[in-house]
Amino acid sequence: MTDPWVALEPGADPAERVRALRRAHETFTTAGTVPRPVRSVVAESWRRSARAGVGPDGTANVELTDGDLGAHRAEHPLAPVMPLFRELMGSFAADGEHLLAVCDAHGRLLWVEGHPATRRLADRMNFVPGALWSEAAVGTNAPGTAVALDRPVQVFAAEHFIRRVQPWTCAAAPVHDPHTGRVLGAVDITGGDGLAHPHSLGFVQAVARAAESQLALLAPPRHAEDTALLSALGRDEAELRLGGRRLRLGRRHSEILVLLGRHPEGLTGDELLCALYEDEAVTPVTLRAELARLRRLIGPGLLASRPYRLTVPVECDVTVVERRLEAGALTGAVAAYTGPLLPGSQAPAVVRLRWRLAEGMRSALIAHRDPDLLAGWARAPWGEDDLEVWRALAAVRPSPSVRARLAALEGELALPAPPPRRAPAPPPGRGATYSQRPRA
Repeated sequence: MTDPWVALEPGADPAERVRALRRAHETFTTAGTVPRPVRSVVAESWRRSARAGVGPDGTANVELTDGDLGAHRAEHPLAPVMPLFRELMGSFAADGEHLLAVCDAHGRLLWVEGHPATRRLADRMNFVPGALWSEAAVGTNAPGTAVALDRPVQVFAAEHFIRRVQPWTCAAAPVHDPHTGRVLGAVDITGGDGLAHPHSLGFVQAVARAAESQLALLAPPRHAEDTALLSALGRDEAELRLGGRRLRLGRRHSEILVLLGRHPEGLTGDELLCALYEDEAVTPVTLRAELARLRRLIGPGLLASRPYRLTVPVECDVTVVERRLEAGALTGAVAAYTGPLLPGSQAPAVVRLRWRLAEGMRSALIAHRDPDLLAGWARAPWGEDDLEVWRALAAVRPSPSVRARLAALEGELALPAPPPRRAPAPPPGRGATYSQRPRA
């Protein structure tokens, strides 16, 4: 097959491919091996599904109903382009007895529309608004896998991990925020074997790009002078870019801007004091002096008080990594992660945030088992002594150099074989006033 993302090459016999895929699916669910002719994208998705604990006889759970579903739809950033989806895909779905579906970035179905008889059939497998169809919940399927991989994907018949979904074929493409690149969700076309054609994959991809263009028109980007860009990963002194200026900040000012950037609603002096200083002997006068110096540096109109807050939006590289991790776009998260957050900082809130971000990256990499991504982390300065990551890398790429490095690490640390993995406890922080806040 020339395009690994297309489920069925032109001229192939759909019935024969279905029989071969069913045999392969049975082999995988009983023996754990993936024979031909399963595509690599599907084989990898089956393995992720199995690691997530998905059973081949499972079904989707409906998470949102009635008012909760309505509120989530109304507030979702894809709501403004639903008329466009209906215009471009509605007739195609109705005439072809297909379904148009739109999910959010977590794989929850928000809208499922199309041919009435097809909808009734889909209801039997809970392919309905409000149901969770992420790959981790129901295994390989086009909308869930498109969100997980952050790319268009087609899933044909018995390529679906759950058996009750295997009579169906679907194609989906992710939709991104045109200004930030964040995955907002996916648009999907679901129906019978007739959708197993390269045109259906190209169709949903074109619809997704049209939606992104429409979103860009509906919400123009802010002018550069109205948005501050803060780079704080992999550096002890953050860089602030605003209105054509580049400012290198001292460590304390870097910490303050990271925290205020995460709290556009502002923080009181007491909250900032607890967030920045472990030493309870530090007085509010010290903090006010730091804030006065920061105000002189960045400009008097950019830092307000009572509570302390920035008067312009801040886009921080930490937030970019968090968004991509949340959306399952691990490759993008790795690309944006240029190192630990302000690695020399001892501010309690920064220490906690640095730990959470690094642990989120490590956990995602270990679970994803991508050898290239694991190798990139393991050979970076912050990962060269990360025993768990080296063990995960050795499991998927047991090259002589990887095995040698793992043996050296285990010898240096004199550790036995690991017990079942548990995340380490987060570092403590000073006081409860700030540390109990959910986003500190």
